[in-house]
Amino acid sequence: MNIFVLNSGSSSIKYQLFRWPAERPVCSGLVERVGSAQATITHQVFDLQAPANPPAETKLTLPLADHEAGLHEVVRLLTAAPGGIIADPADIAIVGHRVVHGGETYAAATRITAAVKVEIKRLFALAPLHNPANYVGIEVAERVFAQARQVAVFDTAFHQTLPEHAFRYALPTALYTEQRIRKYGFHGTSHQYVAAQAAAYLQKPDARLITIHLGNGCSMAAVRGGQSLDTTMGFSPLAGLVMGTRSGDIDPSVLLYLLGPLGYTTEQVNTLLNKESGMLGLAGSNDMRDIGAALAVGDARAALAYDVYAYRIRQYIGAYAAVLNGLDAIVFTAGVGENDALVRTRVCENMEFFGLTLDEDKNQQRLPGLRELNRPESRVKILVIPTAEELEIARQCADLLSR
Repeated sequence: MNIFVLNSGSSSIKYQLFRWPAERPVCSGLVERVGSAQATITHQVFDLQAPANPPAETKLTLPLADHEAGLHEVVRLLTAAPGGIIADPADIAIVGHRVVHGGETYAAATRITAAVKVEIKRLFALAPLHNPANYVGIEVAERVFAQARQVAVFDTAFHQTLPEHAFRYALPTALYTEQRIRKYGFHGTSHQYVAAQAAAYLQKPDARLITIHLGNGCSMAAVRGGQSLDTTMGFSPLAGLVMGTRSGDIDPSVLLYLLGPLGYTTEQVNTLLNKESGMLGLAGSNDMRDIGAALAVGDARAALAYDVYAYRIRQYIGAYAAVLNGLDAIVFTAGVGENDALVRTRVCENMEFFGLTLDEDKNQQRLPGLRELNRPESRVKILVIPTAEELEIARQCADLLSR
């Protein structure tokens, strides 16, 4: 059974194709700059018989007017002879869509119907940067893969297990009951995947875990027995940790000051907090590789940025150890979490009280797959687990439609 996983952004299309039940993708790709005359496509086909072999890669630059044009070009690559992955778009049985916001309505993968699409549109206001693009991907996929079953997997779904005392804000009740203003949490597919991997590795289904997703967007979750009990992102993906361009937690009175005495408009504040803050605001770049290089030559801004970034993560480790009443492991994942040894060092230093003792030699090694970075005497495991959100989406699609 062919499962095509689609992540549609405002000007991008990310995809993977699985020949289920095999959990290694047959191919993957990224379409960028959709809507421009210089759009790019990077398409990779994997050798499943010899996984160590590098993928066969195709790179294209071409005009793509919209997402539909982009997806048609992807289909052409999937069906191109010789070596086509599928013979026809009708060979795709399921299209699994990443949808960022499912509100309180969806706590699991959901077959897409007209009513589901209405609800995704209703949630545009809560995720204006993501849900509209996800919706476009659904509409295009319904036309391009007309015979496939369309399934939505929501970033917020995993966090629907948060207790009310964790998801409610101390605001007038009507703002929750009538406007649904509450903590939702995001990156749920990633947290769910790595938490399950960690519990299996520890051979402890009820494991108390703190999962730390560090990419350009960053979030943490407190997970016990496979259920999310708290998470750092909130009503939107803006809250919590310091991120690439997002501020993370900030005193709300700062916003009032920006909007009042400083004369900012709401749009300017939105741009400031989402696109001009975080590591970009502190260090002048949102790429941790650039900031790490600047730190190595003594750049003071880079040093402060690393300190603030790691300090916020350590604060939440302390808070979530209390939420979980103990801790079996912390899990680093996503691009920065998996690859930036300095971030892991800064996060884990002076954390002996919490039972965290990092083995720096192991930390400096760059190895594939799940790896353990703690010293033998560490009471708490320190794990790196590569995230696989597309695989998790494919799993949830297959589970949903096998019932």
